[in-house]
Amino acid sequence: MKVPPFLPALLCLPLPVRTRPSPALLKAEALELVVFAGHVLLYPTGITGEHHPMSDPTDLTDPIDPIDPADHPDPTGRAGSAGRAGSAGPRTVPDCPGPAVPLPAVPVEPTAPAGVSGLPVEGDERPPVVLLHGFVDNRSVFVLLRRALARHGWRHLESLNYSPLTCDIRTAAELLGRHVEEICARTGHHEVDIVGHSLGGLIARYYVQRLGGDQRVRTLVTLGTPHQGTAVAPLASAHPIVRQMRTDSVPIEELRRPAPGCRTRFVSFWSELDRVVVPTEAARIDHPDLDALNVRVTGIGHLALPVHPSVVAAVRQALESGEPTAGAEEPEGPGEAGGTDGTVSAA
Repeated sequence: MKVPPFLPALLCLPLPVRTRPSPALLKAEALELVVFAGHVLLYPTGITGEHHPMSDPTDLTDPIDPIDPADHPDPTGRAGSAGRAGSAGPRTVPDCPGPAVPLPAVPVEPTAPAGVSGLPVEGDERPPVVLLHGFVDNRSVFVLLRRALARHGWRHLESLNYSPLTCDIRTAAELLGRHVEEICARTGHHEVDIVGHSLGGLIARYYVQRLGGDQRVRTLVTLGTPHQGTAVAPLASAHPIVRQMRTDSVPIEELRRPAPGCRTRFVSFWSELDRVVVPTEAARIDHPDLDALNVRVTGIGHLALPVHPSVVAAVRQALESGEPTAGAEEPEGPGEAGGTDGTVSAA
């Protein structure tokens, strides 16, 4: 049996020093093993990407030259509004040594391929939902969430794959923007919602906050995403994009910069028993310019976030409206800078 590519990375995760693990931790670890075993079986079903009749020829699964730009400062010094949707002329991915690779500008309005019009959305008020997986994973991680959304009336569900050879969060965010434009053109919607697990949420946030994606993304839901960076295992750090998830990396620093007028609503689910995001609170969004709700999940770990029924139900409620997540217990006073707080019990 071929070993899935995400197995070596999981085996390199740091183990906390605990002489007497709590019952809650033992239960969460047992559930993580069950989820992992199930995902090993489902993984082959999600290797190939989804295909649509109007799909863009550019695919997130296109391999990307594995150059690590994390240690190179941003020469453009662009602020949060730089590279926003609708900017004229070609755009380039910064911080990569060698010749710049031109990328097409993202239009403000959806533009369908020649001779094809976007589908009408009359009677369908819900925007498409884009599902974006984590590091060395694929779209199979969202099987249960996708089924739950489909049962509750979502018509447009898009699961995107990006290559494990992707070495730059910013490049992946550029390609995500192309796919969002194609989805809007194909469905006739002006906006989408995005659900990102782990690294997928970080890629989506970079697109929203730094590349003008807030003009397209109504709500961004993240599950166990290292918004403030994570202390990853040394062996896993051999991959360039994992190094970009460090606390002191250039992309993480760019996400700390001001983002005035950002239109997207953020809902960040973080688990107190997450073994991938270290410390676990680093999965919170604490930014003064962002409309963010941080939802603490109790009783489960990192792998269970996209599949646990309690979290799936809370994600669905977060997408259904702009109101606080159903099942979330909000405090009477304001939360930390940049957002409020809530809790979902998955025990």
